[in-house]
Amino acid sequence: MSTKRSASNPPWQPHYTLTSAIARSLMEIEAARAVIERTPLSPQAAAELRRQARLRSTHYSTRIEGNRLTLAEAQEVIEQGRQIRGRERDVNEVHHYWEALLRVEEWAAQSKPFTEDLIQRLHALVEHGRRARPTPYRDGQNVIRDSLSGGIVYLPPEAADVPGLMSALVAWVQQAGQENLPTPLIAALAHYQFVTIHPYDDGNGRTARLLATFLLQRGGYGLNGYFSLEEHHARDLAGYYGSLAVHPHHNYYEGRAEADLTPWIEYFLKTLAGVFTAAQDETLRSAQPLRSAEPEALRLLDRRARLVLALFAQAEQITARQVAQTLGLSERMARNLLHDWASEGWLEAADPSRCKRAYRLSAAYRQFIGNQAGEIP
Repeated sequence: MSTKRSASNPPWQPHYTLTSAIARSLMEIEAARAVIERTPLSPQAAAELRRQARLRSTHYSTRIEGNRLTLAEAQEVIEQGRQIRGRERDVNEVHHYWEALLRVEEWAAQSKPFTEDLIQRLHALVEHGRRARPTPYRDGQNVIRDSLSGGIVYLPPEAADVPGLMSALVAWVQQAGQENLPTPLIAALAHYQFVTIHPYDDGNGRTARLLATFLLQRGGYGLNGYFSLEEHHARDLAGYYGSLAVHPHHNYYEGRAEADLTPWIEYFLKTLAGVFTAAQDETLRSAQPLRSAEPEALRLLDRRARLVLALFAQAEQITARQVAQTLGLSERMARNLLHDWASEGWLEAADPSRCKRAYRLSAAYRQFIGNQAGEIP
């Protein structure tokens, strides 16, 4: 197995052509995005669309990598803390991806810059959970083999070249943003180059898909969290993997670095356009006319508070554990938030005498569940 190490790592300059197919997909994406942004949903409808999309994203992204849990089992693991004997690795993968997805949404809402530190923190979440330290890049060669024949499918760049290639990728994403390249195009190319570099021994695919989601959400293409791109990749694995294989040679140094990425961009954007159109249709089915402008009481709630508010669409009381699972936090942090929100007056302890308190909405906020139209961003 021979490789050819590059003498240096110049700035990354992806090669592609803006075809009519790419332009058509970008227009379809913009059209669906505009419809969703102006379609009012009730808090519970918005929360349910977001919950279902997160569940599908978590299940299908981990399933692509061989996770054996069904969608129903993944839901029970996430929402009920179910443990499945003999499937500990699968359960952990689902937990970690869910937590990483919540963190991606948070970073995007904060407009965090796309940096190597963010990438390494995200990979640590995917592989080891929220308490893990940022993951350094691999220090050895990894090989992607056919699961049946054992033959080499792809030989990524040598470990010595990975830091320079990752630095070049990050610099390109930052420059592309400054040059106002379409956000979906940036997400497509960042996804491709990350899995091409393959900077880790494991978790590259899951991390790449989350990075694409981060870039889309940060750039205004999050659709309020109503879509799951991972589900569509999983349902078309042959197309997904085939489009990533932009060059016939398996060795990175034998043509992949200079390959024409147009076919991958066309695939990614066509898939994204289909995902956005499906999210648009689901949003329209769930829509209801606005009854009034959003009340000042709701406008004062931040993103976390609004997510927790939506929990009351399905229950009269909530616990710190439910809040922790919804926001991807520890129970201690969730208890602190609940205490602060009770002090602010929109929550109240259901039974102050109990050590493990449950909380309910204060009377002023109960009116917003079940009849207040509006959207939780």
